[in-house]
Amino acid sequence: MLEIGWFSAKLFLKGKLLRDPVYFVKQTAIGSAVGFFLLVLLAQAPIPFYIPIILSSLVTGMIMPFLLKDFKMK
Repeated sequence: MLEIGWFSAKLFLKGKLLRDPVYFVKQTAIGSAVGFFLLVLLAQAPIPFYIPIILSSLVTGMIMPFLLKDFKMK
């Protein structure tokens, strides 16, 4: 398992893992931005801070498969 992760990391760093790295970075940035803005908005509410963290993480985790549905690897 660690060996697969190591080989994937080496291919990623060489630029041979992703077919379209710009698409991957753009979709990941969109998902992160949505999660960040949701966290900031919910943090303004008078609720304990762990609730906005949990909700924003959950929403970000739920939208990432939709954002990366057309993601292709070499």
